[in-house]
Amino acid sequence: MQEIYSYNNINAMTQKSDIEIAQSTTMVPISSVAREMGLDEELLEPYGKYIAKVSPDAIDEERMRSHHLVLVTAISPTKAGIGKTTVSVGLALGLNAIGKKAVVALREPSLGPCFGLKGGACGGGYAQVLPMEKINLHFTGDFDAITSANNMIAVLLDNYIYQHAADGFRLKTVLWRRVMDVNDRNLRQIITGLGPDSNGIIGESGFDITPASEIMAILCFATSVDDLKRRIGNILLGFDYSDNPFYVRDMHVEGAITALLLDAIKPNLVQTTEGTPAFVHGGPFANIAHGCNSIMATKLALTYGDYAVTEAGFGADLGAEKFYDIKCRKAGFAPDVTVVVVTLQALKMHGGVPYEKIKEPNVAGVANGFWNLDRHVANIRHFGQSIVVAFNLYAGDTAEEIEEVRRHCEEDLHVAFAVNEAFMKGGAGAEALARKVVETINKRPSEPLHMLYDDDKNVEQKIEAVARNIYGAGTISYSRKARRQLLRIQQLGLEHLPVCIAKTQYSFSTDPKAYGPTDGFHLDIADIVINSGAGMIVPIAGNILRMPGLPNVPQAVNIDVVDGRIVGLS
Repeated sequence: MQEIYSYNNINAMTQKSDIEIAQSTTMVPISSVAREMGLDEELLEPYGKYIAKVSPDAIDEERMRSHHLVLVTAISPTKAGIGKTTVSVGLALGLNAIGKKAVVALREPSLGPCFGLKGGACGGGYAQVLPMEKINLHFTGDFDAITSANNMIAVLLDNYIYQHAADGFRLKTVLWRRVMDVNDRNLRQIITGLGPDSNGIIGESGFDITPASEIMAILCFATSVDDLKRRIGNILLGFDYSDNPFYVRDMHVEGAITALLLDAIKPNLVQTTEGTPAFVHGGPFANIAHGCNSIMATKLALTYGDYAVTEAGFGADLGAEKFYDIKCRKAGFAPDVTVVVVTLQALKMHGGVPYEKIKEPNVAGVANGFWNLDRHVANIRHFGQSIVVAFNLYAGDTAEEIEEVRRHCEEDLHVAFAVNEAFMKGGAGAEALARKVVETINKRPSEPLHMLYDDDKNVEQKIEAVARNIYGAGTISYSRKARRQLLRIQQLGLEHLPVCIAKTQYSFSTDPKAYGPTDGFHLDIADIVINSGAGMIVPIAGNILRMPGLPNVPQAVNIDVVDGRIVGLS
């Protein structure tokens, strides 16, 4: 019988769910969290006792330059995720436990996954951000504001077309879609304006999920209120019958939309299970958006933490690539080290083990999955990054399997390796990882960031750089619709913008079930979305959808209110 780590039977030892741990944790007033890290209380706008909005004036660009940025990414995940948020929170706890001053910056959860497939998104066990019920649900209303702002633009556009129809104004192509923060497949394609003429002009539309909206991207990239307003004004809404572009600024409503986002643009300050400061702001997905928290939140973490820990969504082929090529390009900072999260279950899945058996011990299956880790490590090194592999411990992981991963990382890949036990032990369980991160930064820090492509490359060249160098694609094709968009991008003078490819997170290819090596696959670009306000181009690869659907048994069936307390969030 294979040895199982004695501390590893997490469920048996804690006997508590994530939400039970969160609700049993004693929090400190948010004013105390701010004071402890040197943030002036005058720059706080409290949302109750344990949450506050923070003024962008709290950012200190000069202080940031002497502090260290740590990016947490991962190998390709399973459907249940891989625990990046738990590792990110745990690493911040571990850094503080070894005497360093660390702050974590994370994305806000979306109601779609919370009530759909994954449950909550605040970390897990004893490595969470709190209060997790509020953060997972409505929090400070940022998602509601983004949804309202997006849909207000849609309403104002419909009204503009209706009110100016008598003047001969018409749009041949309307690009702007509505959004909502739930998984609703029935609203992916809709017809609006049915009924009498007073109901407006009949047209085809549809819904994306709020994390995929351009307003979400704009909020994450904006560096000031004026920058927010400028970006909103630059949103491309469609084209008239002379093929002239029509922008939000043409309706003169960018100020009104900015007013809806005036509170949402301020980052949110909360705390971890051990009182570590955490900035939680913005929530784009990395498979259909850029997958990173706001630039402002990261800058605040860098201002007040000697070590700022942040994460990028899904695997490194998506989140990390977009973090480097888009967020770092726009913000002007770069990580000193990148942490790659690995789990045995993900390795086994990519090693050909049937999904229903990935929790069973299988050393050979683990080794067969190393190709996925190796590819991600090679990709990250392409950007000049130093790497630490964080092995995220799960119940049932065996010592033999873990040793196989350690040996491969240290002897074959020559990267630092540490087991993360933060889920079970909090900061004490992440001290080994924290020491590896500090040691790597001190002895082998990352090189200046190597971008995958230069701004002056055209959009096709940028797509090819990502597809071939990161995904391993062999051939690339474009639909007729995508080709038309490429021509429009050139005509609009937007070819300098970075690309944000929307693609499945489960595979390097566009096939979500292709868990094994896929080098040489064919990449089809079905469409291209122009996010001129956010400042990026979004190619849609394969059949990826920007409005997910719910699974057969959604997490909503587990969520309830018992004796006035929320239960079932995880």
